[in-house]
Amino acid sequence: MQFNRIVIKVGSALVAPGSSGCSGEYLLAIAQFITKCQQLGKEVLLVSSGSVAAGRNLIPHGSPNLAIPTKQAMASVGQMQMMANWQRFFDKPCSQLLLTHGDLKDRQRYINIKNTLRVLLENQILPIVNENDTVATEELKVGDNDNLAAQVALVSEADCLIILSDIDGVFDKNPKLFDDATLLPEIPEITADIYALAGSTANHIATGGMKTKIEAAEKATENGIATFIVNGKSNDTFKRLLDGQNPGTYFAARQPAAKAKKYWLKHTLKSHGQLHLDQGASVAVLKKGASLLPSGISSVKGQFLAGESIDIVAPNGDVIAKGISQYSANDLNKIKGVKSDQIASVLGYCQSKVVVHRDDLVIVGVSHEQSV
Repeated sequence: MQFNRIVIKVGSALVAPGSSGCSGEYLLAIAQFITKCQQLGKEVLLVSSGSVAAGRNLIPHGSPNLAIPTKQAMASVGQMQMMANWQRFFDKPCSQLLLTHGDLKDRQRYINIKNTLRVLLENQILPIVNENDTVATEELKVGDNDNLAAQVALVSEADCLIILSDIDGVFDKNPKLFDDATLLPEIPEITADIYALAGSTANHIATGGMKTKIEAAEKATENGIATFIVNGKSNDTFKRLLDGQNPGTYFAARQPAAKAKKYWLKHTLKSHGQLHLDQGASVAVLKKGASLLPSGISSVKGQFLAGESIDIVAPNGDVIAKGISQYSANDLNKIKGVKSDQIASVLGYCQSKVVVHRDDLVIVGVSHEQSV
């Protein structure tokens, strides 16, 4: 596989087939695929549905139409079952992240999620993400794990999203109703006609259907993330993916993920302030591809919050880069010129040892020779 960081979404039908609690029937092959990807040097994140399905038999209910407290109780007990079920297939440790839309739209929490995922991947730990169904209110829910997987792919800066379904991909008509349905191996553009091919899910346990998978593919591909919708029940799926083949429906990224992010940083985000650097920091940012440390900041201009975009300015006054600040302007005024290991003693906490991570920074506008 040519991809380096992969988000894999697994639905309830694979985690708890038959609505009878967690099963390894399909998860073993998925776990073997993840392990093989890791052995090939790929970074993998897992978005797993199934907490409600896993806890369904443990909470008496008597109806397919569950009351919200009942469903949340099922999710609470089922999440433990689901995580234990995943962990048994891996020799390396797994981690659990439970998110809501409120976490993803909050600037500070978004940064925390991003930093946490970065550290987990650096330490070869598999992040397993699910929506926090036990506390999510209607206005704070993502609503389905297909779209959550797209959001995780964005925050983790993945270059590939693989959505595992119980059918082979997107068909020109419902393959469960029509024997002559034809698989669409590649969809170059997601249009209204493509959405029209997607029916609703017939699974009362699941929260999404093909429509939400296409929505996720649209979000991902617009941000440089190639997307596959494939059959997670077929072992051949994983062999073909590892061989660089397309076993289902492929949605090509509009542009490379790195290029998409650089464009977003450079042209979409409005700068809320400026960080003026000393000569050494300016050289490190421009010529060494380094992250920006607090010790290299000589002054802070403007008022901005952590997670907002700022301009990075060389000693001669040229704006040499844009980036996303890990700290607010108020905090940076306290730690400018300070060594990274002294941040906690000055602020009382350490959000990050860098002010702008190199992954959140883009060089802009001027030549290296003019700026250093």
